[in-house]
Amino acid sequence: MEFLHDGVSFIEPYIQQYGLYAIFVIIYLESLGAPLPGESALVASSLLAVRGDLAVADLFFAVWTAAVLGDSTGYAIGHYGGRPLLRRYGWLVKLTPERLEQLQELFRRRGPIIVFGARFVVVLRQLNGLVAGSVGMAWHSFFLANLLGAALWAAVWSFGPYFFGGLFHTFWR
Repeated sequence: MEFLHDGVSFIEPYIQQYGLYAIFVIIYLESLGAPLPGESALVASSLLAVRGDLAVADLFFAVWTAAVLGDSTGYAIGHYGGRPLLRRYGWLVKLTPERLEQLQELFRRRGPIIVFGARFVVVLRQLNGLVAGSVGMAWHSFFLANLLGAALWAAVWSFGPYFFGGLFHTFWR
């Protein structure tokens, strides 16, 4: 449980100084593809909400909005610039034209499930929008799956630690 205490200690000064703007920026940039500790910051922020430093409902809406906007920005970047980069430099990550075609077919068939589920997997969460846009997933399918996946993810990590914060608190002592 030491990592939870460290997470709260790390994020607390930023939340005290900037409030929900800090968590919004962290989640937005993580969803866009930056390797930031978004989930850890969210859990720490939820535990700060237990203490009364934040309103948990405001935290949820800020995180949900940031996650949807970050993934949507990643989708736009992937849609308009990702495919040429994958065709030209895909070989650097062993993405042959055949594998790229398989990836596109996978997203045609199961794209919404992948986008929804990727929200809960660390590296996939960061690359979700970029990949979906790069392989040409339909915008409306992406957006709906992104909206729902981000809502569930934000709810789990905002309200979960908040409502079970008493359990975490006993482990800290």
